[in-house]
Amino acid sequence: MIFKQFYLGCLAHASYYIGSGEEAAIIDPQRDVQQYIDEAEANGQKIKYVIETHSHADFVSGHLELAAKTGAQIIYGQRADTEFPTLKVKDGDTLSVGSIELKFLETPGHTPEGITILAKNTDAPDAPIKMFTGDTLFIGDVGRPDLIGSKGFTAEQMGGMLYDSLYEKILPLPDETEVYPAHGAGSLCGKSLSKETWSTLGEQRKFNYALKPMTKEEFIKVVASEQPEVPAYFHVSASQNLKGSVSLEDLPKPVALSTEEILAFDGIVVDVRQNTEYGAGHVPNSINIGLGGQFASWAGTLIPIGTPVAIVAQTQEQVDEAFMRLARVGIETATGSMLIGDFKGEKKTVAQVPVEKVKDAVAGESVQFVDVRRAAEHANGHAAGTINIPLDRLSREIDMLNPDLPTYVICQSGYRSSLGTSLLENAGFRQIFNVTGGTKAWMDAGLEIEISATACAAS
Repeated sequence: MIFKQFYLGCLAHASYYIGSGEEAAIIDPQRDVQQYIDEAEANGQKIKYVIETHSHADFVSGHLELAAKTGAQIIYGQRADTEFPTLKVKDGDTLSVGSIELKFLETPGHTPEGITILAKNTDAPDAPIKMFTGDTLFIGDVGRPDLIGSKGFTAEQMGGMLYDSLYEKILPLPDETEVYPAHGAGSLCGKSLSKETWSTLGEQRKFNYALKPMTKEEFIKVVASEQPEVPAYFHVSASQNLKGSVSLEDLPKPVALSTEEILAFDGIVVDVRQNTEYGAGHVPNSINIGLGGQFASWAGTLIPIGTPVAIVAQTQEQVDEAFMRLARVGIETATGSMLIGDFKGEKKTVAQVPVEKVKDAVAGESVQFVDVRRAAEHANGHAAGTINIPLDRLSREIDMLNPDLPTYVICQSGYRSSLGTSLLENAGFRQIFNVTGGTKAWMDAGLEIEISATACAAS
């Protein structure tokens, strides 16, 4: 058996190559598919199947392009309403890839059509089964049940399906079964995913909060609570994956803009440089979503699908990378670009302030100190005196703040807070400061921390 996990940190997404003999299968491919083709060629194998564990909501999949380029057959669960030729599988169905037996389990709960794949190497019958769980079972968590309400299911109904899938189909498997999910820490498809990208079922039995013995009613309550807000692009991506997407190479590429054109751009200007570079000087009214963090997730969260986008970067390579990463979340409207060195207008700046100076600055009453992390992060420990407005809600709740007061923005490390400062600048705030190093630096410096009463009660 030839096996490889491809992990895409920008989306906290894992896809898989599994091969035997002259055949291979790809599970949950990302949109840019050349790496899978290269892997198959290197192994002297032909991709026979492209398998989707479900219709992904957080990214646009490359299954259609991969199938077109390799002749592979696309596989979904039988409840998937696809608009392209698809082999639908149901509980107990099996397929072969060389000497590997793939057995399919229908495991709805995160989505109605979700499937789990059990891969057994018949050449090594004593080897542990590899289980590809998609978004049904993560390492340290399970898939959230509240993403497909528009399809006529409530979170409680989906939670009940998820309980049955886990407790009746997955948990009876042996402890040594290897667990390979579609996502890791940082994904919005769950609430507390581990940084580990694989585990065993036995380990998950011990440490995964959602696999502890409990009633179905208790399970539904636990998994449906405290989930992060659903980004608007999720429903668009899920729908697009069932329709199929055009090849990346067929999307029109962004054209270089002049200073006058980017200043008059009718859309969103996205600066993809790191926060310190953005702070030192940027195109007015641009927003800072750095390539160094979870660029695609935040772009998908904050940029409505269909909005024209112009990319500002340091190099052409960064423009090309941003274009591809935007397309991964269904943003196919990056029509313009500019290298910051070519901008001839007056730049805006955002001061980057270390935590020691922030401590003294926010001691006065006429200052706002905003933490843009998620509510649970803030509750578990935050810089004293901060107001919590999560980044995905900042634009909608901006009236909570006074644009005339000096405003300091903090997150965990300085990435999200830089994006927050750019949103405030666009809203007309006059004095904005990004806290470098974020809450981690604040804690490392031994500065005053507050913990919310709700977090204390939960612990």
